[in-house]
Amino acid sequence: MVAVRILVVDDDQIIRDSLSEFLRLEGYQCQGASSFKDALKELEKQRYNLVIADVNMPGADGFELLRVIRKNYPEVVTIVITGYGTIESAVEAIKMGAYDYLTKPIVDDEIRIIVKRAMEQQSLLEENRNLKEQLRHQYGLENIVGHDYKMLKVFDLIEAVSDSKATVLISGQSGTGKSMVARAIHQRSARGNKPFVELSCGALPETLLESELFGHVKGSFTGAVANKQGKFLAADGGTLFLDEINSASPAFQVKLLRVLQERQFEPVGSNETKTVDVRVILAANTDLREEVREGRFREDLYYRINVVNIELPSLAQRMTDIPLLAEKFLGNMCFKHGKKKSAFTEEALEYLEKYNWPGNVRELENVVERAVVLSRNGSIKVEDLPNHIIEYAAQGQGMEYHPMCLREALEEPEKKIIEMALRKNNWNRQHTAEMLDINRTTLYKKMKRYGLEADPSARVEVSYR
Repeated sequence: MVAVRILVVDDDQIIRDSLSEFLRLEGYQCQGASSFKDALKELEKQRYNLVIADVNMPGADGFELLRVIRKNYPEVVTIVITGYGTIESAVEAIKMGAYDYLTKPIVDDEIRIIVKRAMEQQSLLEENRNLKEQLRHQYGLENIVGHDYKMLKVFDLIEAVSDSKATVLISGQSGTGKSMVARAIHQRSARGNKPFVELSCGALPETLLESELFGHVKGSFTGAVANKQGKFLAADGGTLFLDEINSASPAFQVKLLRVLQERQFEPVGSNETKTVDVRVILAANTDLREEVREGRFREDLYYRINVVNIELPSLAQRMTDIPLLAEKFLGNMCFKHGKKKSAFTEEALEYLEKYNWPGNVRELENVVERAVVLSRNGSIKVEDLPNHIIEYAAQGQGMEYHPMCLREALEEPEKKIIEMALRKNNWNRQHTAEMLDINRTTLYKKMKRYGLEADPSARVEVSYR
């Protein structure tokens, strides 16, 4: 069992020594300090679980020590000592984060009980810190795997926006990891220790969605038997992640726009306005620009939420990341199911790389988990993979091969990539060159080589020098 260390801070030597001696007899490791400066030296020298400090000391008092501990040593629990007639000071110390207070003269039974309870509080703080550390490890940026250049750009965007207050829109197909990116942004922000609340807009009907987000008061509708706090209030101070925002109804979009602009709302059935400090991250699995053009999504809401857009590539667009993801999922699933750490055979990895992955990263994770559960050997082989993956790869192997040099083989994919980039940028050569990370002259030469003429419907580029 790890010994509990207690620091007693009091300028009165008799009280300091007697209290320290009593705590040592109770089985604690105890050290005394006569001043604010001595206390800081002790805290820097070694780790303490509990600090018992007098409120009234010459120079910097117990309040200043409490501020330093709260800022620099949040894992340390504090108890303040107060003399007769200074209970108000003790109450103020409690408001500043002290666990409890003792009044002089100190009674043995009283301090014994308070210290025991304070240690239970310290144990809870330690457990809470460990849980948060596990969450950071599970949902942090380092947990998102990818070496493909598209993912590297995503990582750069996450780093850039994490500590801002800007609303973020994450777009991508289902299963690409939008929720994980949202959590990574939250974990790396100043709100990382505050709540992260997640809600899928597509999973609830409009009436329930409004209640889930804004809360409701008792009797506001059939089934509202008690007041309910909504997700916005639950996320106050932290981050709210709204997934599948593209499925929100027009009426709900209006209410959401107001909350995003003013950070104010009224619970269902109430006239009381609530104000919250929430960072909102949204995700869509369809092209919201197309939804706006079709009249299914409000244009003003789109521009309000599209402050920073992070586009997640499908797994088919980052095929080089498949071995990395498969190995990571393999380690996770072996641990989850208590299996001995194994590996993929080269042939099994080849089959995974040939599949088109319509379900993206989530589908790959499920396939790996299935293989881990069903495999009876030390490694994951082709026969441990689902039949549809084996059949898909087999069909690809049966395709006719026409001998050609490598340069010729790469021409068609390069042409398609350039053409798609040009169309995405409305045939703007400067923007396309920046997207492809090549200079404009190189792009122009490749366009001429592949016969890629400017789109007749696109506006004429004008270059100002």
